[in-house]
Amino acid sequence: MKYRVFSNPGKFLTALLGTATLLLGAGTAHAQEQWPAHPVRIIVPYGPGGAVDVATRKIAQKLTEQTGQSFIVENKPGATGTIGVNYVAQAKPDGYTLVANDTTYSLLPYIFKKLPFDPAHDLQPVAAFLFAPMALAVNADSPYKSLSDLLAKAKAAPGTVKFGSGGPGTTPHFAAEGLAIAAHVKFMHIPFKGAAEATQALLGHVIDFQFASTTGIMGPVQGGNLRLLAVSGKTRLAVLPDVPTFAQSGVKNFDGVVNWTGLWAPKGTPPAVMNRLQSEIAKAMASSDMQTFAHKMGADPRYVDAKGFARMLHDSGAMWSKVAHAIAFEKR
Repeated sequence: MKYRVFSNPGKFLTALLGTATLLLGAGTAHAQEQWPAHPVRIIVPYGPGGAVDVATRKIAQKLTEQTGQSFIVENKPGATGTIGVNYVAQAKPDGYTLVANDTTYSLLPYIFKKLPFDPAHDLQPVAAFLFAPMALAVNADSPYKSLSDLLAKAKAAPGTVKFGSGGPGTTPHFAAEGLAIAAHVKFMHIPFKGAAEATQALLGHVIDFQFASTTGIMGPVQGGNLRLLAVSGKTRLAVLPDVPTFAQSGVKNFDGVVNWTGLWAPKGTPPAVMNRLQSEIAKAMASSDMQTFAHKMGADPRYVDAKGFARMLHDSGAMWSKVAHAIAFEKR
């Protein structure tokens, strides 16, 4: 056997390492181009049946159809969503573990003294894809026939009108507190383990009203079990034209209370994967079935890219921080 002798071993080693680097880079690029090569998990940090869960399962179904790979929704509820979010913050940044959340994400720094993750640095926003008004719902046979009726009772007997939410510091909780501030009344807050559980309490007459995203509450409303007294936004919902806005009901400065849903990925997720994921979400939201789904839920199927989403997070946090300060919310 003949062996080739290299007169310059250092030069040979440099060439060898360069070739290996090129091969590794090509392999990495190829792997990113092939994303998703196996199922993708989307963590919902709340219980099943709530607004985030409903919206996420719908877009996961569409992403599965478009990519040919399964997008699997997994619920990891607890601690106002921080358990599920932290799980994804610690995950490998390869695009195969994502987290869905809503406006509550922007509240986290104002409701916790210390978080197990850094919302601004441990995760990166992918896209926001659904914008739903916040609605005030009562039981179908509630004595409150209008928002004015409910507020009149709250003024006459402060702290006796009960509302429920999926937990302290959630968007529905802060929305109700924001209404109390705007209307100069006081409600009693009854927290539950999730939005769906709060809805069950409303159906069972345990509480008097509930704030919820239209995507999470439209089912029992259309089924005739719940009734909406008012919705946020500048115009009435096309699907429920008889329900007035808060402004039309006499409560001003409540138009901007909107619940959006979006996706985040662990920090460091490759740009190629992020770009593909954003492209697929934009494509999904432009589809006729997602448009139909959103409109039936009284929501706006609007796609917002990562940069726009980051600006939304900043603005949303600034708005809710004022509510947290006004009600002297005690951080946990």
